[in-house]
Amino acid sequence: MYDERIYVLEKVLGYNIFPTADEIFIYENKRFFSFWLNATKIPHPETNVFYYHKEALDYIETLKFPLVGKSNIGASGRGVKILKSKEEGKKYINAVFKGKGAPKSVGPNFKKGGLLKRGFRFILNPSDIRKKFKEYSDVANDIQKGFVILQNFIPHDFEWRAVRIGDSFFAHKKLKIGEKSSGSLEKNYDNPPLSLLDFTKEITDKYHFYSQAVDVFETETGYLVNEMQCIFGQSDAYQMMVDGKVGRYRFLNNEWVFEEGAFNKNMSYNLRLEYLISKSKNEGIICS
Repeated sequence: MYDERIYVLEKVLGYNIFPTADEIFIYENKRFFSFWLNATKIPHPETNVFYYHKEALDYIETLKFPLVGKSNIGASGRGVKILKSKEEGKKYINAVFKGKGAPKSVGPNFKKGGLLKRGFRFILNPSDIRKKFKEYSDVANDIQKGFVILQNFIPHDFEWRAVRIGDSFFAHKKLKIGEKSSGSLEKNYDNPPLSLLDFTKEITDKYHFYSQAVDVFETETGYLVNEMQCIFGQSDAYQMMVDGKVGRYRFLNNEWVFEEGAFNKNMSYNLRLEYLISKSKNEGIICS
């Protein structure tokens, strides 16, 4: 219902929505997102969606493993399963079509860092515990059956998290813990390559995305988009460092310019508001 109302507001009634309807449609909908990536020809790991049990089983007979199974909804790597063998692939597919649905983790992510800090936050804010348990319950009750999402595995030690908010750009490395980078909260703040910013700007310019985190694999043949989210968190007070200095990049006079400063306060929502205020001087915007 939420998506339907957003569609009517922007596409039918002509209101300006932030984030845009298209940004919202691809958020936490990996099936739709895979179709969108194929249609737009944005470089990404090959991803296939199967609606028939036998078709999915036949597909994995032709593949080299590992393979990635993804649930349609699931942030921080919760819905991601690394399938290391054909036997694991068959078990995963059988669970989706004939069992309890796509496997996913529910409850606290003990692989994330900062357990004491997170636990202390709940002690100080008991009402957050109820919200978190409701979130766990919603995830557990959202059972995916009837289709399976399978993605080629890309060997990696990290993935880039590139962020665009308005005309501000940031990037840092999400380091892999175990088999996945998503949800690890382990970061590296090496200087991001300007080619990554070019790649991110090209995509977000073309599709008018101005509140976007783009998770990117860096390969020998180029960048591959893994995920895109218009709503995203941050565990640190900043999203990027260049030569040890916190700040942002902006594209000014056809070149990337680094500006030192704390631009990611309040989970970057201050920056979103600054962008909205500047836009609202000329056009009406509805915040979703």
